[in-house]
Amino acid sequence: MSSSPSSSVIEARKALANRLVGLRKDAGLTGDELSARCGWHPAKTSRIQSGKSAPSEDDLRAWCTACGADDQIPDLIAAARAVDSMYTEWRRMERTGLRAAQESVAALYRRTGHFRVYASRVMPGMVQTPEYTTAVLRSIQRARVEIDDVADAVEARLERQRMLFSGRHRFGLLIEEWVLRAAVCDPETMAAQLGHLLAVSASPFVSVGVIPTRPDRPHLPVEDFYLFDEAEVAVELTSGYLRITQPREIADYVRTFTDLASMAVHGASARQLITSAIATLG
Repeated sequence: MSSSPSSSVIEARKALANRLVGLRKDAGLTGDELSARCGWHPAKTSRIQSGKSAPSEDDLRAWCTACGADDQIPDLIAAARAVDSMYTEWRRMERTGLRAAQESVAALYRRTGHFRVYASRVMPGMVQTPEYTTAVLRSIQRARVEIDDVADAVEARLERQRMLFSGRHRFGLLIEEWVLRAAVCDPETMAAQLGHLLAVSASPFVSVGVIPTRPDRPHLPVEDFYLFDEAEVAVELTSGYLRITQPREIADYVRTFTDLASMAVHGASARQLITSAIATLG
């Protein structure tokens, strides 16, 4: 299990560790006795019980068997997998290609009613044109993915975009002004992307806010994130994809989104910034 700064992940690991401690105590075993039955060093038991070391599925089977609790094995393995899925390194998520990474979040998107997105590097995926998406995913594929399935990944992302016009979902998008001017692709593709953003912003189900680049604006230490209702947050870190489900931590992101929204311009002012960015492309 990869390390992560998220309190959601830390608390989930501790909860799993506490369940294992409870099984050991219910069985009347000391840490040393359990270690002997499992055939490993007592230090390993201590690391697992403290949450510092994530038990493998084989470790969980051995632990339950030592405690006479084989009936708990399936549930504990499921819990461990849930913890593990909270943080996924990009190289692991993308090991079978980029399409699988796109499809892994499809169900979450379908069941979300209110999307809120903060974008500081590239356009939010929900409003990307096929050509812009291709440029973004191609750069990722060249940097870290051996399998070239960019065309399939683009198709999967475009499939999600149908939700924009279904009338069953609402979207709040906050985009840093420099994203409008970032050289992600050639000028013609970028102009088409910005034109598409203008068109999408006219939808009654989509709110587009642009955060102007100016020296006096507060700079919050945040990374790109996606709020799915108030049930989950996805954060795109440099090293991986982080899922947050802890209510207190989700509330932090809701507040951050509200703070960022207060810095943004909307409506005609946002459209003016987008149009200005198009004009600079010639």
